[in-house]
Amino acid sequence: MELDVRKKGAIPLTEHPDFSELGYEVIRELGRNHEGGRVTYLANVCNSTQQVVIKEFSFADAGVDWLGLKAYEREIEILQRLNHPRIPRYVGSFETSISFYLVQEYKNAPSLGLRRSFNPKEIKQIALSILEILVYLQQLVDPIIHGDIKPENILVDEQLNAYLVDFGLAQIQGTKMAFSSLAAGTPGFMPPEEQLGHSLTLASDLYSLGATLICLLTDTRSVDIAKLVDDNYRFNFQKLVSQINPRFKSWLMTMVQPNRKYRYANAAIALEVVKLIEVTGTATAIETFMTAIKFRKQTTMLVLAIIGMFAVAATTLILSQQGGVAQQLQESQCQGCNL
Repeated sequence: MELDVRKKGAIPLTEHPDFSELGYEVIRELGRNHEGGRVTYLANVCNSTQQVVIKEFSFADAGVDWLGLKAYEREIEILQRLNHPRIPRYVGSFETSISFYLVQEYKNAPSLGLRRSFNPKEIKQIALSILEILVYLQQLVDPIIHGDIKPENILVDEQLNAYLVDFGLAQIQGTKMAFSSLAAGTPGFMPPEEQLGHSLTLASDLYSLGATLICLLTDTRSVDIAKLVDDNYRFNFQKLVSQINPRFKSWLMTMVQPNRKYRYANAAIALEVVKLIEVTGTATAIETFMTAIKFRKQTTMLVLAIIGMFAVAATTLILSQQGGVAQQLQESQCQGCNL
């Protein structure tokens, strides 16, 4: 069902807004963001078994001017580009004199923002599921960066299928957000480059996903994530997840590297790497060694330097041994001459 009704007028209020004239019957409120002036409702499509989510953006409460409306129109434009089973599809939109409403497909799955506990293997499954969505977004003709991945924007059903919602800060790669007041991610999940005013890349969403997974592994609430991050934007969580395989920790630390150059370049690479890693268990001696040097800025140069040192040492030893033998022969010849 595709509905794009752009009617202006007063919508009568009962316990919930009355959208019956527009073909919707509100069932209940799903969530409310007082600061952002947003309310989310679950509704039935009249004369149908279909359920939808109606997101209300109140300009009066949030003090958002017409630029805010343009931002929501940008979100609609991006949603209309998407066709993925784990991204709720765009259904329609309408507006009143004081509010704007976005209608999307409803997914019967709670968000990770609720207090829920998952074991490490389940968390890896959630990671795989979200990475698959990011691969889809990043492999579009015009790649899309979500820009606000966090527990509250990820829904997970009983089968551990993850759904990515809220594309309010999404942008096409290489374009700048025209609405600087709105183009701000969530502190703690926002990659350092965004905080520093740099352009986002395909690696930016990986940082936010890594931060989300760390929250799940350490049972940390979103509002407390700052407790895990130091002044250099580095996460310190290793001691809280001692049962986790060092290789999985290494993968996570690569995801949340403050410098985006040292993260995985895109979701496809991160997905292929983590597929081969067991989330629990111990690592071999070689894996432990590699984990120890993984996060140094010049890991490759370090390894090459070590190999070079061994090569030089071996060559020096061989030459010194050869030199010693030659000297002994020369001394013997000299002694023969003296005799």
